[in-house]
Amino acid sequence: QVQLVESGGGLVQAGGSLRLSCAASGSIFSINGMGWYRQAPGKQRELVAQITSGGTTNYADSVKDRFTISGDNAKNTVYLQMNSLKPEDTAAYYCALHRLAFIYWGQGTQVTVSS
Repeated sequence: QVQLVESGGGLVQAGGSLRLSCAASGSIFSINGMGWYRQAPGKQRELVAQITSGGTTNYADSVKDRFTISGDNAKNTVYLQMNSLKPEDTAAYYCALHRLAFIYWGQGTQVTVSS
């Protein structure tokens, strides 16, 4: 089993910053990578950013140059630094861990950006 615990969400004004954290525990071996997804009300869940076990990163076009994903292998934690936040970034943000053929999800953390 894999457990993912997210933290760092909240309410911020447009232009502000937040940092999300996701701590992984349990059967965290043979990991392909980790990522952050988000889901706004009435919309499908979408990939925001991902990082492979080798450190390669990938971002949604909507967050490039504003968000940065990073990982701390010693702490089994992945971070999402979000700068220049916009109201359209408002969503529930979910951490995901890709291990073999499976995806494990965190419980989600709400990010609300006010205009």
